[in-house]
Amino acid sequence: MWLSSVLLFVSAINSISVNGFQPASLHRHRSTSTQRLHVTAAQDISGAKFDLAVIGAGPVGVSAALLAARAPHNKKVVLIDAPRASGALMNEATGEDLSIGGPTGLFSKALRDTGKRISVSSLKGMGLRDDSVWNEIVNSCLELASSNARDTIRQLEYAGVTYVQGAAAFADSRGSSSLFITSPDMSVSTVSSDKILLATGSTPFRPGGIPFDGKRVFDSDSINTLSRLPKSVAITGSGIIAIEFAKIFKNLGSDVTLIIRDNIPRNALMKIGLDKDIAATLVADLVRSGIKIERGAQVKKFTVPRDNDKAPMVLELEAKGGGERPSGEITTLKCDIYLAAVGRKPNTMNLNLAAAGIKTDQYGGIAVDSDLRSTATGGNVYAAGDVLGRPFLASTGMAQGFAAIRRMFRDDIVKEDADDSGDPVDATVGDLSMTGDNFDPKSLAANPFAFPIGVWSSPEASYYGLSTQQCKEMGIDAGEGVALYAECLRGLVFSPNGLLKLVFDKSNGRIMGVHICGDDACELIHYGMQLVKSKHTIDDVLSNLYSAVTFHEMYRIAALAAVDEAGARKRRAAAGRALAARNRGGPEE
Repeated sequence: MWLSSVLLFVSAINSISVNGFQPASLHRHRSTSTQRLHVTAAQDISGAKFDLAVIGAGPVGVSAALLAARAPHNKKVVLIDAPRASGALMNEATGEDLSIGGPTGLFSKALRDTGKRISVSSLKGMGLRDDSVWNEIVNSCLELASSNARDTIRQLEYAGVTYVQGAAAFADSRGSSSLFITSPDMSVSTVSSDKILLATGSTPFRPGGIPFDGKRVFDSDSINTLSRLPKSVAITGSGIIAIEFAKIFKNLGSDVTLIIRDNIPRNALMKIGLDKDIAATLVADLVRSGIKIERGAQVKKFTVPRDNDKAPMVLELEAKGGGERPSGEITTLKCDIYLAAVGRKPNTMNLNLAAAGIKTDQYGGIAVDSDLRSTATGGNVYAAGDVLGRPFLASTGMAQGFAAIRRMFRDDIVKEDADDSGDPVDATVGDLSMTGDNFDPKSLAANPFAFPIGVWSSPEASYYGLSTQQCKEMGIDAGEGVALYAECLRGLVFSPNGLLKLVFDKSNGRIMGVHICGDDACELIHYGMQLVKSKHTIDDVLSNLYSAVTFHEMYRIAALAAVDEAGARKRRAAAGRALAARNRGGPEE
């Protein structure tokens, strides 16, 4: 009876997939949400004047618009966005933007969580076809994206922000206060604003020679349009985005090959700031999960079948910089899809910045001062987020957006004490923490204590503060205390692969950096950040009591390792042997 019911269910699902819904990307998917943000037609506000115009409705633009519209500022705000031009997720049935207020990596985060909740192998084992499985995955992603969009919709409506869909650009010969808005129907309207915030985000960097088509060959934005579950994926890149997508597709059941130019994968990850042991742990997990890594390689030629979507594409590989690969290394690779995840660049090309006197750097990043004000002729245009260049993080972008609004409308804020003046506040070591509340790119680039970094792979990786190498370069005699996930009860039972490292100043025990790889690393790092910013020491951590069966116990284990190196090595060795035996499926040695 049970088996017949399952077979009937599978038959029904497959039938729905064929007759009721064709598997497609989120761009074509139908939303079950009935809540829609009222989109004001640009023509209806043509000639209107606002206190603030925000261009870009990602997390930076939305949060800044809300801040300005609410007390104590209470400004008249217009939020202008062109979602179809930004690689966003659209519900074509209703024209709704499902990514409004969401980060650039919204699709990857949704896929990652979906991979954790849906067992692709189980669905296939029940007899569901690939298109039905992909339908389930897309539905789950849609639910996550819609939830975020609905919350953003609610907040904008309550705050009274006017939302307009269209491409905004500065008007020729009209200074830096006038904007042209080109609507989807190609009609053009004009608005003016006392202040303008540019928050148009970034776009993927597209190297020459790659035949991007949005069907078989993708960048990190166009992958949003993926319309089927690929059997095999090839990814070029060794940074955060490449690692994230490699694990995502592997968890969804795809065969994944990562193509990196560096001969040593760990070195490639260290170049983006990861500690050597954290990088090694991530690489070990990639290999353990079955992801193939082609080292010291790059794609020389793409052969993409044009008349058969199911036939594999063929990549011809060559050595880094050109030439033949070493003997024994593969020179051709077949795959269903290819993803280039090789970085991002500021999205400023279509804003007509020159008309407003706004200067950019060689990558298109907007030049700003410490107040995040651009070189606009009227002194009224600010910028925040990815348009400024690195670090290309939603968290720092939102902090910049908040700072820009405070600078624009500083007269609205009653300064109760000197801490509200925006003067730099020493949080850690001398000038390294002197960013104040402006978060300008120059200060961020020079300050390892400004923000935490997170890699949303599986397992996660995150760090804050200094590495041992950075301490050495600064003349700090640093030590390390390491705790394995397998050394704490929760890690041993639920998630044994991973580690937490405390970097400390040997002269006083002060914690200078925290580095984590493992489950919930991107959550755990914030406690570590507080330890560093509050100048806590190894002894402080040892004196704390941590709840049992939590990952936070690793902080105390790492601190104990810092003061008992010999004992810690023995404990880690024993835990490592037990974990290795467990991973092999054999008895402990």
